Amino acid sequence: MNVSEARSDLYGLVKSAEDDGITTLIHKRDERVLLAPLDRFPAARKAGAFPSWTLSAAQKDLGTLISRAAGGEPQVLRRNSTPVAVLLPADPNAIALSSGTAAHPGAASAGGAVNSQPTPSRERGRRLATLGDAIGDVLSSGSAPGLSFGLAGLDEATGGLHPGRLVLVAAEPQLGGSLIGLAAARTALARGARVLYAASGPSSADITRRIIAAEAGGDYSRLKTGLLTPHEQEVVERLRHAPLLIDDGSDLTAEAIADTAPLADNLALVVVDRLQRARNPRLPLSGDHLPEASQILRELARAQQVPVIAVVDTDDPAIVNLLDADVILTLTTAPGQQVTTVTVAERDLGIIASTSLRPDLAHARFLDIAPAPPGTTTAEAGSGLPDSVGTAADRELADAALPFTSGAVKGLAAEAAHLLAALRTALAGGHVKDLDELHAQLKAMASAGVQTPDSAEGRRLTTALHAYNAPVPPAALTQLPTEDAVSGTPSDGVDTDAVDEEDAARDDDDGLVPGDEEEEPEGAVFPGLKILKDAVKRSKMHPIPVIRTEDRESGPWPLISEDMSGEPKWVHPDVTSTRVAHIRDTGKRVRRDKFDVPPSFGDGLMCLIDRNGSYPSACSAVPLAPNKLLHTGPLNAFDKGQAGIYLIDVPEWNFPGMPHPLGQLIDRTDEQGRVWVTTPHIKQLERLHRDGHLTQRVRIHDSWTGRANESLFKPFYTAAREARADLVQVGGESYANYKTRVSIALRLLWPKREEQRSPFWRPDWRMSMVAEASVRHWTVAFKAVQEGHTLIALRKVDAAIFWTPDQTPPGTYRIGTGFGEVKAKFLQAGEFIPEGDD
Repeated sequence: MNVSEARSDLYGLVKSAEDDGITTLIHKRDERVLLAPLDRFPAARKAGAFPSWTLSAAQKDLGTLISRAAGGEPQVLRRNSTPVAVLLPADPNAIALSSGTAAHPGAASAGGAVNSQPTPSRERGRRLATLGDAIGDVLSSGSAPGLSFGLAGLDEATGGLHPGRLVLVAAEPQLGGSLIGLAAARTALARGARVLYAASGPSSADITRRIIAAEAGGDYSRLKTGLLTPHEQEVVERLRHAPLLIDDGSDLTAEAIADTAPLADNLALVVVDRLQRARNPRLPLSGDHLPEASQILRELARAQQVPVIAVVDTDDPAIVNLLDADVILTLTTAPGQQVTTVTVAERDLGIIASTSLRPDLAHARFLDIAPAPPGTTTAEAGSGLPDSVGTAADRELADAALPFTSGAVKGLAAEAAHLLAALRTALAGGHVKDLDELHAQLKAMASAGVQTPDSAEGRRLTTALHAYNAPVPPAALTQLPTEDAVSGTPSDGVDTDAVDEEDAARDDDDGLVPGDEEEEPEGAVFPGLKILKDAVKRSKMHPIPVIRTEDRESGPWPLISEDMSGEPKWVHPDVTSTRVAHIRDTGKRVRRDKFDVPPSFGDGLMCLIDRNGSYPSACSAVPLAPNKLLHTGPLNAFDKGQAGIYLIDVPEWNFPGMPHPLGQLIDRTDEQGRVWVTTPHIKQLERLHRDGHLTQRVRIHDSWTGRANESLFKPFYTAAREARADLVQVGGESYANYKTRVSIALRLLWPKREEQRSPFWRPDWRMSMVAEASVRHWTVAFKAVQEGHTLIALRKVDAAIFWTPDQTPPGTYRIGTGFGEVKAKFLQAGEFIPEGDD
């Protein structure tokens, strides 16, 4: 583009470089420069090394800066004092190299430039980051040739790593497949060998934290806070100059990895983390692309004569056997076992060996299994808990729960694991007061019955719970009822005791308890409340997080209600919906939906869509008024620069097979048929009118608004997204705690009970965030219906049910574990719809 176009879109170009690694070619007559991400020229991060300009100054004098950059003098662009992009000459030979800049073509030193010519077939260069760069980024943001696996048992079973071979690590999510590749990388780095780590999913920050945790034996979850012990700081200093190159750029393909590898001198190992079984349009290394990708990676291993380790998130033989690997390592964990079995198979020989490893997920690593003394059992090995606090029953319960709270054994409800983890923490720390408070909760939990796996660990935990004077529920209580009682027409006897959780929920029950308003302690898995408070505090718009108590009974505040979420509760008019009884594994009786689909829908299955992280995902760009809402009255048109609440007529909606865009709000109108809505719904209705789906534009009868800001919660969203990407793989207690802290932080924006203390009281922020989640949920479902899919039901902000003729969810949804992505499940017509922990 020319200099005029670049000047008008400079902020957008810089953001694309910063977030997506996009390089833009800008020309001014005969002068040509690249607006590039800092990863293309890491030396630009050094303070004072090159001329630097704030974005506003650069926009004003862009023509002059282009001339200087084209002449060989890089120009660094800053946001305030932070470098964010750099202008480079299009001819890399024109750069006057500084003493800290890499002189060898294609090399990337700790402070130098990646100055090789980009491949003509790609518009953006690969993003290579040295480990030193990545550590600096992680710590500054406050969050944070040996050919061997570094695991004696695995090396013995495989014979170690060999040049020219593709090793495939096949493991289901949460089994730690990525940690095998990481172990090999750490071992190579310890011996000074150069490693290329191609991350399709994890970011350079994720990889860096895992390396630090594994090398230092530090708590992986705590490293997200950026807090380091003295020992960990020593490890970081040792790692700063490790020869690791991380490629976590967007659009990472096998071809890109094969193109990048030759640029790294003396390359010893390539790790590809990871190949994804499910198709994801944003990840080329997924779905149907995997067989071709494996062939390219195998050819890379041969051409460069280095071992290539690729991690795939499935152990399904039907998938694994399609991939062109020399060696396949399959990770499995048997129910009730605290070890991971690794089966080794070679391309032409089949299974040749197996070994066992001990998962140490808290430190992002596997460990070799040391032989135990003869006759010693796990229970006899000792708990490590002091006997000066608590009773013998307390310590036995904590020990019995350890396999579940550590994540080594699955099968325990998250709520139970969370409570039992708190018990162990109280015992280990000698917190008598906490222990006293936990006793009542533990006894109540045990009395209610806890479902445990049928394994040695499960039976031991059941026995320990019995010691809390809570008998194990009789077998009659855990037996499944007859088919009619579960999924057929509800009988009077069953329905009398079944709990309809939506109907039973108290209006003032938001799940908050005293103490939730306090910031998380040091080392918390996810300090959500602290992050949210800091995000608001750092805003340059000087937000008002708390409306004074004396002002809450007047102005806009009494007009705001939970109804403004606009969440749908809709069932297709041709589908028959009934509520039937269901008994959970815990013995609790609840009611669930059952849908009968008419024959006119044809053959098919129900496809259940469950959207991940709807609320924190909405925080990425929710329009809010950080300051007070002023009475702006009737408006002729919606002002995009404002946000707040608006009194509007409910628009007529005639699109068949789709609920009203305002959801249940249409049933909450005043006598004149009007409702109060937040900004996300106004913007949604404006789009629908613009696209011709609404015949009349929204009429605003009254309003309370303030200057809009869509990035107030963006730091919270970013931190929550990064933490989820790590913890969803780990699962167990850590992931359950993460979800709890996210929920508490967002719920504290507007507590339902007056006595609940909170650092916030902004009902407009809370309801705008919920409405944004509802709008996004509705919009994706609407796109699917427009493409011809049949929507059976749409609920809340995360649940949709479609009728599909084949077992393929609508293409408008992305399958995966990240924010905005969904899980899909298929059921036959007439089966009850599971919810929550069903």
